[in-house]
Amino acid sequence: MHLWLGLSVGLLLVLISLSGAAVVFYVELDQALHPQLQQAQAKADYQQALATVRALYPDRTGPWRFEVTDSAGIIPARYYNPVETVGQGFAPLLLWLSADGRTVLRQEFWGQHLMTWLYKLHYQLLLGSTGTVIVGYLGLASLLLLLLGLLAWWPKAGQWRKSLSFKGRSSAIGALYDWHKSLGLLSVLPLLLLTLTGVMLALPEPTAAVLQQLPGQKAKAAPLSTPEVEPDQQHISLKQALSAAQGAAPEGQLAWIETPALQGPYYKFRVQLPGDPSRRFPHSYILIDAYSGAVAQLLDIREQGSKERILNWLHPLHDGSVGGLALRCLWLLCGFFPLLLAWLGIRRYQLRLKGRS
Repeated sequence: MHLWLGLSVGLLLVLISLSGAAVVFYVELDQALHPQLQQAQAKADYQQALATVRALYPDRTGPWRFEVTDSAGIIPARYYNPVETVGQGFAPLLLWLSADGRTVLRQEFWGQHLMTWLYKLHYQLLLGSTGTVIVGYLGLASLLLLLLGLLAWWPKAGQWRKSLSFKGRSSAIGALYDWHKSLGLLSVLPLLLLTLTGVMLALPEPTAAVLQQLPGQKAKAAPLSTPEVEPDQQHISLKQALSAAQGAAPEGQLAWIETPALQGPYYKFRVQLPGDPSRRFPHSYILIDAYSGAVAQLLDIREQGSKERILNWLHPLHDGSVGGLALRCLWLLCGFFPLLLAWLGIRRYQLRLKGRS
């Protein structure tokens, strides 16, 4: 079963693994590929950035999202669901502005430049939402492949030391087996973790249904109603809304700013609060009334149920960001292990066939 799973879906699993390795540092690589984004450090002016994108793209009347990066040389921005990519699933317009918010340095659509194309290859095989499901079930096959390999190796009582040793045999078939076994044992735990988190991310509905059975569930917050406003009432400034959000959660680290649509009711701020494993995509939100400046809602990660707490860990575990540079480097290395294991396994299989003939 281990052999035939490897021969049937192994190449696709290798493709997913290699593309995953390529996007471990995709933000840094993307910036390195675009020298115009290497800007001097300066204080980010999000109010001016909003004014700039509204002026340059007057037909894009929906919400704009600005990323608050640790490097303040640029302001990344996103406009979700642009008309140019309707029907393509997740394909926002991406902008990079200078820190003063006055100049657009770069414009792309998601999936139409190298790093985001690799990202789509990794989680969709370039097949849209259907591809995401395929990747999820390929991940289940990969879990089975790893567990069967471990089971095929599992030693009998009293033979652990012998099974764990590298024999260094002279025959090619024996040497290939030793290398396949040793690399497999070395990588099986991180590959199991990467594969399991990948499956859960690719198949969110089955994952949520399973996790819903755990104890400690909490009801979702009720959706907010649209506030009543005067016909000529204007939005408060982004600067005022940001000040209100900072007052609501002074211990939080701001990660994303979402402005309301032209007639929208709320500013939305995504923040990292203590205990949140993700810095770039944290799981706490502050909604500020876009007309009055009052705090309309605070969704605190520390008040979520067991299902949400597990889901919150999937992405930072899968991309390695929760473990900093060391874990990301390990995940980068792990992306190449399936290629090595596949080559060793297939080469050994070829030699066995040749020997039989």
